[in-house]
Amino acid sequence: MRELASNHYPNRELEKARQAAGVSAAAAIGGALLGAYFGIDSGIGRSVLGGVGELAFMRPNSREMEQEADRVGVELAARAAYDPQAAITLWEKMERAGGAQAPQWLSTHPSHASRLADLRVYAARVQPLYAAARKSR
Repeated sequence: MRELASNHYPNRELEKARQAAGVSAAAAIGGALLGAYFGIDSGIGRSVLGGVGELAFMRPNSREMEQEADRVGVELAARAAYDPQAAITLWEKMERAGGAQAPQWLSTHPSHASRLADLRVYAARVQPLYAAARKSR
């Protein structure tokens, strides 16, 4: 439970949906414009622009939102007197269980190595919050 308490910020899914809707709308408009200009099916233009938008905009932002979710989760856990270091052990277990990963630039999530490096820094940063929360119990 202590590991799960340090993981994920619930509102990130709503933000992801908002951004995806924006990229989808832009791809639809751009696809229609490309279709009209070049005389091709607007669906093809929408697919191409949607793919470019996904790689160029959505995936990097998703990774940033995942990082923010990890950080907020670790901070909330520390404030609730859960050891922030537990997030590190959780992701070490996930890394061992997960196998090979796609390159980070193709993923909506940080690589295990990136995530662990950030969690190590951030867990150390919120350690005083954890110590204060344990004292006040």
